[in-house]
This record gives sequence, C-alpha cells and structure tokens, in this order.
Amino acid sequence: MTQSDSRPHPMTRRALLRSGLGAAALLVPALPASAAPAEFEAWRDGFRNRALAKGISQATWTRVMARLEPDMTVFKEMRNQPEFKEQLWQYINRRVSDWRVINGKIALQKNEALFTRIEKDFGVERGTLLALWGVESAFGDPLVQQNHMRPVFPALAALAWNEPRRKAYWETELTNALKIVDRGWSTPEEMRGSWAGAMGHTQWMPEVWLNVGFDYDGDGKINPFGRPDDALGSTARYLVNRGKYHRGEHWGYEVRAPGNMSGSRSYAAWQAAGVTRADGQPFPQPNASAQLWIPVAGGPAFLLGPNFYSVKSYNPAMSYALAICHLGDRILGASPFLQPFPGSERALTLAEVQEMQKRLTAAGFDTGGTDGRVGNDTMKAIRDFQAKAGLTPADGYGGLKVLAKLRQGG
Repeated sequence: MTQSDSRPHPMTRRALLRSGLGAAALLVPALPASAAPAEFEAWRDGFRNRALAKGISQATWTRVMARLEPDMTVFKEMRNQPEFKEQLWQYINRRVSDWRVINGKIALQKNEALFTRIEKDFGVERGTLLALWGVESAFGDPLVQQNHMRPVFPALAALAWNEPRRKAYWETELTNALKIVDRGWSTPEEMRGSWAGAMGHTQWMPEVWLNVGFDYDGDGKINPFGRPDDALGSTARYLVNRGKYHRGEHWGYEVRAPGNMSGSRSYAAWQAAGVTRADGQPFPQPNASAQLWIPVAGGPAFLLGPNFYSVKSYNPAMSYALAICHLGDRILGASPFLQPFPGSERALTLAEVQEMQKRLTAAGFDTGGTDGRVGNDTMKAIRDFQAKAGLTPADGYGGLKVLAKLRQGG
C-alpha cells in the first residue's frame, strides 16, 4: 500500500511491485469476484501439506484456511494500479504536504518519549521515522485501516494460487502470515493490509513482521498494529541493520554547487571546492562523507550522506528517499527547498487542498473525502476533471492551476 497514496530482504515490498508485477498482471486471467473456483480447492489441498511441513499447526490451518475463499479482486487491483506520471517536484509536493507536516508535529507531541527512546537505542533521527510513518499509514490513522485495507489472508491466498509469475513468493508470504497467527502475535481478523499484504503503521509484509520486527513495547508480542512502539522501533532497527544507518549523522543538505561537480568526498572537501549549504549554515560534521546529487538540471542540489541511502533501503526510489528526508526536516521545523525545481509551483496549503476536494466533489468527481490528504482517489478525481476541463497534461496533480480552474467553475 501506502495508504491510498501513500520487505523481505531478497525483495522489498515496493521492489516487488516495481519489478514486473504490473506486467504479470496482464497475464492474470479475468476472474470473477465470487466463490472460489474448483482449481483453488485443489491448490489449497496441496498447500496444506506444504504449510504443515513447514511447521504450521493443524489448529491454525483450520482456523485460517479451512473455509477461506480467495479475494479475487486482487487481480483487478493488479491490473488497475493507477499510473500517475509525476515530475519530481509534484512527487515531493504531494508527499511533503501541509497535512503531513501538521499531523507529524502532533504525532511527535503524542509520542515524544517513544522517539526519544528510539534515538537513544538506535540513533535514528525522529524526523526520518515520523516521515516514514506519515507516508506509509498517515501516522496510523484508523480511517486508513478502515477505508483502504482488506483481510490479507484471502488476498495472499489468491496470489499464491493464481498469480503466474511469483507464486512461490506469495506462497512463502502466506506461510509467513500463518506463522504469525501460530505464534499468537495476531489474529486473522486483525491482519488487514494492502492487496499485496503490507500491514500496519510502517507497512510490513509478513516476512518483515516475522523476521525483522521485534517486541519493543515488551508486551510479549510483535505487532505493527495498535501502539506504534513495535512498528517504529523495528523500523529503526531495520534502517540500522539493513540500511547501515549512521548514528548522529543527518541524511544530507540542500546545497549551492558551482559548475559541473560530482563524486563523493567529505563535507569539508566539498566546502573547499565551493559547495555550501543553501541556508548558509556550516556543515556540522565536516569529516563525514557525502555524495553530490542534482536530480533535475537547474533545480536544487543536495549532498547526500549514508543515511539518505539507509532510507532508500526501505524503498529503492531516490524520489521516495528525498521525500521522506525532506518531510522529516519539515516536521521538525525546516523550510521548503530554497532553490525551486524548474517549472514547479508551490504546494497547496491544507486549506487549499480541502477547498479543491470540496469543489471536485461538488462537481461530481469523488475524492473519497475532503480532509486535505491527497491519495489515489483524489488524484483520479483530479485527472478526470482535468480531462473534462481540457487541462493538459491530465496527470492527476492537484496544484494551483487545477484549483484556479475549479474556482472559475470548471
């Protein structure tokens, strides 16, 4: 998932979705969202033997799988994954939104002691975890769980049975999910997630829950739902162990970089070469290393330290890592990027996003709510409005131009 927005070690959740699953969806036959076909029963019989051989108890098997019907709608979800072609500045604006900055500050106030403990135990900056939490599940908002999540066992069973290219992967994840129930860490009813099986505050796949998660709140269970302690503590440990997070280092900085420069060197060496922080402040750790990155010619430049790439281990997209790192800074009080991206426009305020959603809804384009959060429902409504109003490109991005057109009456 990430919520309507919005990892196993061999293949992260998002790497899986980016690595050909869309192509695989084209191979999946169109199946009715009704009762399970007879072929599923035959597969379930065979899977039962494999699951029991891997240690799943008969009691858990009976409880979860005996009367389960596959969620056939997952194949439609696979075929119809929304494709919104965003420029980097649009991607950043949508994720580093007023709603997330405001609610990130509230989440920090409510969980100050937890973030202080995590920083002491793991050295992971609170801004990074707040941003991950905000992007992955809107800070654990129960409405995300209610409106955008589904029972994972029927979904994983359907994929394990009939997704043609990664049947072994999905069957392994289904087995992992059964192990979680077997251990008493959760119940089938609680285990709701995306159509691909990602669950909880920081969107764990079953393999991550089983092998990376740990009991940070000391209640005897490992759980990404409910209190955020296990999810955030485990995510911090993930960033340290798998992402090689460096305690005490910031992810990087927006900089001014003269001429054609590239490579990796210490902050002190970069400064000697004429690279300075965009805000004019000194680099606090001049001997730490960083790599220069200019994602778009003429746009902001960045020196990226190891912790930027630690975030990237959570999702392999550079755009995702930049959005997370920037959102974390914004929640903690930093300003927007000082150098604009070419052709960009400022992000809408929370009030402007809500106004846009209300106007779209009134015009017959359902945004799925008017709370100031922009997810796939709002983006689809925007794209449909753009197409009807003759706005090009019809890219689903809700910015100042869309809002101005709505104010004109469409």
